[in-house]
Amino acid sequence: MFKSIVNFYKISEPSEPLQMDERKQQRYYRKLSLQAFVAATLGYSLYYVCRTSLNVMKKPILDNGILDATQLGYIGSALLIAYAVGKFVNGFIADYCNIKKFMATGLIISTAANLIMGILGLASGVTAVTTSVMFIVFAIMWGVNGWSQSMGAPPAIISLSRWFPLNRRGTYYGFFSASHNLGEWFSFVFVGQVVALFGWQWGFFGSAIAGAIGVIIILFFLHDTPESKGLPAIEVLAHESKEAPAKNESTQEIQRQVLRSPAVWILAAASAFMYVSRYSLNSWGVLFLQEAKGFDMGDATFIISINALLGIFGTVLSGWLSDVLFKGNRNIPAFISGVLLTVAYIMFIYGGDSYIVNVASMVLFGIAIGVLICFLGGLMAVDIVPRKATGAALGIVGMASYAAAALQEVVSGYLINNNITETVNELGEVVKHYDFSQAAIFWIGASIISFLLPILNWNKKVREE
Repeated sequence: MFKSIVNFYKISEPSEPLQMDERKQQRYYRKLSLQAFVAATLGYSLYYVCRTSLNVMKKPILDNGILDATQLGYIGSALLIAYAVGKFVNGFIADYCNIKKFMATGLIISTAANLIMGILGLASGVTAVTTSVMFIVFAIMWGVNGWSQSMGAPPAIISLSRWFPLNRRGTYYGFFSASHNLGEWFSFVFVGQVVALFGWQWGFFGSAIAGAIGVIIILFFLHDTPESKGLPAIEVLAHESKEAPAKNESTQEIQRQVLRSPAVWILAAASAFMYVSRYSLNSWGVLFLQEAKGFDMGDATFIISINALLGIFGTVLSGWLSDVLFKGNRNIPAFISGVLLTVAYIMFIYGGDSYIVNVASMVLFGIAIGVLICFLGGLMAVDIVPRKATGAALGIVGMASYAAAALQEVVSGYLINNNITETVNELGEVVKHYDFSQAAIFWIGASIISFLLPILNWNKKVREE
């Protein structure tokens, strides 16, 4: 059985070479590469909807007394810990895999996890499901979701290495990285509205529908390798060399070299601190606006969604500018974006309850985080390793990033939950007030460290293979 599973997921064998002239070959290649790019980008954006759905449900879950902030922090960390380990393991595995089958499988499992949580949420309204049972089941299912989510990014980014030349990798990586922000924006807007109209339980069903659409897109339009379609290797198609690359070093040996690379681990650490800033805003930003600044659910979700939408502009611009203006050098735009991210976070936390100021902070935050997700979150590591170890580099960076994001969930939940004051309103009801001051210092400090660490890699060269 194990052998059958391995054979099912292994990288596609080369097909019989197509007999066509170079002009037709290039036209066919452009068609397939565009399909692969669109499928990877849209498919991964819908992965994100299944991952971030819980973030817009925290306020009604807290208000209904179903779970408290500490429990929500542990549930969020269950996803991120599983994702961190899975990103490392699945990143290495994906280098050997048929990326279409691998990526589709992960999204099928993630969709099922959201459906089960939605069903449990509905059941809790008609049966006596205790808080402890809800917490345990939610933590387990969100952990399963975390592992399945780790099967999304590695194959999607490997498809860029398999289908696109080095001199355009940054541009396409930038466009692809917009999938993170597109998915977050869709989650805040679509799932947020579903929750507002029908209740928090139905938010899981909305995200499951998005996941099912993503599975269909991946299965129909994501292609494994050019060779599996009867085309030459990308090195030949892009005229990087006249022959396919020699395979003297095994993928396993190259992956070992990546594991021993200090430069990759420095980038992994920088990405880890950046992800603390990113996930603290996405996980707790809506609650912060509601509790600390008095915004309602609609306004709070809309304001936070702006950062996800503007992140699309940041990621798209980053890859293109670094390829064209900086000739593949990512260090300068990464440093500038890190500084802007910190400024934006300070505006958001300490800028008062002005609607315009909060929107402006999210515009700046979105653009900056978009650039950093592209650069620190993967591209700078992919640049300094061979093509055959793309998944390994992403696995290391992803493991560090999401381990830090998971730690953030626990630390933030603890800091918020242990700084609560209670008052009694005119109806005699006890009202809880959440203090975010200690958590804010933690979030902003992480953003500062994230742009200082990459300076250690300033002179590291891009690998020409």
